Amino acid sequence: MKRFYKEAAVQEKAVDAYCVALDGRVMRTPGRELLSLPNLALAEAIAREWAEQPEKIDPKAMPMTRYANTAIDRVRPRRDTVIDEIAAYCQTDLLCYRAESPESLAALQDAVWQPQLDWAAERYGARMRVTRQILHVAQPPETLSVLRDAVAQRNDFTLSAMHTLTAILGSVVLALAVFERRVDAPAAAAASLVDELWQAEKWGDDVEAVFRRNAVQAEIASASRFLAVSEA
Repeated sequence: MKRFYKEAAVQEKAVDAYCVALDGRVMRTPGRELLSLPNLALAEAIAREWAEQPEKIDPKAMPMTRYANTAIDRVRPRRDTVIDEIAAYCQTDLLCYRAESPESLAALQDAVWQPQLDWAAERYGARMRVTRQILHVAQPPETLSVLRDAVAQRNDFTLSAMHTLTAILGSVVLALAVFERRVDAPAAAAASLVDELWQAEKWGDDVEAVFRRNAVQAEIASASRFLAVSEA
């Protein structure tokens, strides 16, 4: 789509409500809802995305806009469902499924993943069970409950990015750690790719795998940036 505007600017519509206007016209979501944003930082980030677009608009280069649209059009109307979808990852959280062998991989998983589970236990009282078997390990009901509550406390905009982040990372604990700024985006990406990076170091890499990892890392970085401003 060709760029059809000259200026992108923030407009304050009410107390704690901001919009972005293109040449004075307030933006709406694809669902035709007003793109009303909860804070100035997020509004400025979205305005900057639109201001930096070249002659041809590239939607892929505007993740802040995409997450905000999703929050309004898709999260808000089905908030409880989205919370349940995020919390469902507690049942199969990546950090709880460890290799039994080879020893070097098992040790690496323990070193990278266990500190995050220890943090979740201290921060939320969520003690998660770990297995080295292929079979599913059931998590304590109280753990599932407190982690769902931790997710449910977030606003619609945070849930938008957290939904994507949890799915990419395969871990609610890692997604919460990113939100709480315990880990940054590169560290979260590396944690989610422990197995793949170990394999690449041992046996070598290929172009397709590197391309896929770069895409994963870029999306994690975008989601992390959005989380940083969504509740600023």
